Amino acid sequence: MQAVINWQGELQFNARADSGHDVAIDGPPDLGGQNAGSRPMELMLMGVGACSAMDVMHILKKARQDVTDCRIEVDGTRADTEPKIFTAIHMTFVVTGHGLSDKQVARAVQLSAEKYCSASIMLQDSVDISHSHRIEAAA
Repeated sequence: MQAVINWQGELQFNARADSGHDVAIDGPPDLGGQNAGSRPMELMLMGVGACSAMDVMHILKKARQDVTDCRIEVDGTRADTEPKIFTAIHMTFVVTGHGLSDKQVARAVQLSAEKYCSASIMLQDSVDISHSHRIEAAA
């Protein structure tokens, strides 16, 4: 897997990995950026959440759960001093569907956390990563 990050001027960069999709990255105006893209640490948080979300949805599909929506709320806590690494990340999976099994949703979240999510497992030795879920009935 490879990625190429190209400078666009000031603090703006364009990133592209093997999938061929562009991602705009920029810094905040107070540091000289133009707020024209996501911050690198935001991308890390989004990556961890998306990685786990894909696992959970794949597992729930295999379990024949009737999921109509899935939202992952990812909360990251960073250190107060440099380097301002994530010290904790909490993911809340909000799964909506018809007749969803709490046991199946909990199992999917657990399997992602313990076995499948490369991104969160990679960080688990240095970041306190936790998970929760709730089920909402589809209309």
